[in-house]
Amino acid sequence: MPELPEVETMRRGLSQQVVGQKIIKIETTYPRMILTGFDSLQKKLTNHVITGVLRRGKYLIFQFDTPLCLISHLRMEGKYRLDLTTQHLKHDHISLTLISPTLTNPTAKDHKFLVYSDVRKFGTWELVSADKVEAFFEAKKIGPEPTYKTFAESLFYEKLSTSSKKIKPYLLEQTLVAGLGNIYADEVLFRAKIHPETPAHLLSKKDVHLLHDSIIEILQKAINLGGSTIRTYKNSFGKEGEMQNELKVYAKQNTACPNCGTKIKKIKLSGRGAHFCPHCQSVKTK
Repeated sequence: MPELPEVETMRRGLSQQVVGQKIIKIETTYPRMILTGFDSLQKKLTNHVITGVLRRGKYLIFQFDTPLCLISHLRMEGKYRLDLTTQHLKHDHISLTLISPTLTNPTAKDHKFLVYSDVRKFGTWELVSADKVEAFFEAKKIGPEPTYKTFAESLFYEKLSTSSKKIKPYLLEQTLVAGLGNIYADEVLFRAKIHPETPAHLLSKKDVHLLHDSIIEILQKAINLGGSTIRTYKNSFGKEGEMQNELKVYAKQNTACPNCGTKIKKIKLSGRGAHFCPHCQSVKTK
């Protein structure tokens, strides 16, 4: 958390709130989050205008009226909000003071504050040249976006058929497809009737087809519902998501499977919890 649907919801909100705004001041209480250096960030972005907010997988990409991009990864608990006051909260770590560049004589009343908050301080900011953004994600081996246009089922099957990795941890690596995290990996595997411990190469073409389509369709549904609020997630307007009301197995251990009534089980898999129905998602061994 946040996963692709939450990050995309955040992106859409920020696009409405901060695009066209000029940065006049940058402050931080935890400069270690800024991997490319706070002083450099302050020097290179102050007095520049935010021109766009994009997303790649779970990353946000801020564009400016200068050939630089700010790449933000929210990790476990990161979130953004737009404030109209300077009164910040306990876990607020970075603040951008914004004004409209069209104002000729702005006053303090015209200021807005884009605040980055992160309870665990795991989130990161990196300033990258605009022409190096693609290389940034290639170096991290981020897979394709989960759409029918960009996520090729044939290549997905090819990669799975040559790997002995267990399917859920493999999906979480981000190399097969971008954006899946713990919540939605459980949900797509349940929909595709695949046990999370199944070795990837044992999946049939039919299995992979259903998994491929489930990834696209569940993530899109989650975007449409504004993501899942499981713990602290809220979008940049401070609103909770609604997808948590549609989850079938995640965090549902010991409750009845909605398909067959068997109790949902939770196991540890590669250090993460995995939720599944033992009846609907029987593991393949050969």
